This record gives sequence, C-alpha cells and structure tokens, in this order.
Amino acid sequence: MSKKHPSSATVIGIDIGGTGIKGGIVELKTGEVLGERYRIDTPSPSTPEAVAKVVKAIVDELMTREHAPDEDAPVGITFPAIISHGVSLSAANVDQSWINANVDDIFTKELGRPVQVMNDADAAGLAEARYGAGRKVKGTVLVITLGTGIGSAFIHDGILIPNVELGHLELDGFDAESKASASARERDDLTWDEYAVRLQRYFSHVEFLFSPELFIIGGGISKRSEDYLPQLKLRTPIIPAELANNAGIVGGALQAAVHFKITK
Repeated sequence: MSKKHPSSATVIGIDIGGTGIKGGIVELKTGEVLGERYRIDTPSPSTPEAVAKVVKAIVDELMTREHAPDEDAPVGITFPAIISHGVSLSAANVDQSWINANVDDIFTKELGRPVQVMNDADAAGLAEARYGAGRKVKGTVLVITLGTGIGSAFIHDGILIPNVELGHLELDGFDAESKASASARERDDLTWDEYAVRLQRYFSHVEFLFSPELFIIGGGISKRSEDYLPQLKLRTPIIPAELANNAGIVGGALQAAVHFKITK
C-alpha cells in the first residue's frame, strides 16, 4: 500500500563509498535523517551488479519503516565519480568497470523506480548549503572536503554547479590535493602550523579564482578545525561543516527531490 505524508515529504538517499554503502530516509523540510541510517559493507569486487544489489537491499529495508516515501518515489544516489548525464566518467575507490557505465540506468533497472545519481562531494556540498553551515547564504558557497584527496562542491544561490574538481587545480607545479589534502598532511608528517601554510596557499588561490561568499570545510579533519582554520588569513569566511556523515545521504535525497519536483 502506498504511504502518504501530508505534513512533509520524505525521500530515500543512498551514499555509496569505497568501504560502505549507507542510506536513510530524509525529511525534506529540515534535512533530518529520520531514524537510524542503514549500512552494508561495499561488496568486493565492487562491480556494478554487486553494488546495485546492495543498494536495492538498503532501499528495501528502508521502505519497511514508518516514514518511508511512496512505493514509486524516486531515490537519490551519490557515487564516488564524475557523473555526467547519469554516466560515470571515473571511478574513485570502486571497481574500474564503473568507468563509462550508465549509473542511472543500472540503478533504475535494479530498483524499478526513478533515481537521480550525483557525485558524492556534490551531494555533501548541496546538503551543507541547504541545511547545514551554508543555509541562507546568497551567492557562491564552496564546500571543500579534506580527506584522501580534496573534494569540492560549487553552489550558487542554492543551485549546484556539478563536477567542479577543485582538488585537481595545478598549484606550484603540483596537483593541489597532493599537497593540501588531509592524507598529504599525514604522509609528510606535518604539524598543524605547517599544514596551515599549505592550506593558506590553496585557499588563497581558490579565493582569487572564484571570490566566494563562504568556504565550508568538510571531511573528517573538519573536527579539528580549531587547529588550523584560525591561522588562515582570507577575505572569505571559512567555517567547518555541520552535517558530518549524513551529508551525502541528505544531499542525494535533496537532489532527487529537486530533479523530480517533489514538494518540500
């Protein structure tokens, strides 16, 4: 039987990562994940067929819950790759057989319902801009995640400009993420002061290129923001992200809601 929620709309968001695939039911008005997230380890090898089956298992479980959306409601899915018109142009931390695969078609067929697929960093950035640290900020908001590499999301007046790979800007002859990511700090055994020098160079360059209204810093290292953010001298305010590990789920659900014009 179809479930109705007259007071609010909900959408399922699925966040696919290299080690785990997690999903939740997102209440669109607030961006809250209702109930517990549901997680299954990413299969090995993480081929399209294997990953699709895990995604279906997560969706099936979430659909048994009290706040589940209608049976034919779309699902928002984040994927660790450059996504163009539903096709994966890369494959970060998943099987290389995903390259040039039509991710949209694969999940639509497996789930038997509409899906909206997007890059995982874009999803996290969109969620932060709408519900998190960037809510109600007009103009350009850049969400930068510092982790194994540098992920980025470009949002202007609440609208996502997808697939902006600011971690791969060339800076001083190097790919920026090879010097300024969180993994680079660990690899080079940098103190926080030394790492802040690298971040200053990177963020000054990005600020010059885009003149954003706000930088939001995500990734696990954002929990230590007090160790390096106060040392950065920028015109642009720079603050830590708020949504933590729910950002991908929330952003994926939000993008599906926008694409399929679900009432929020």
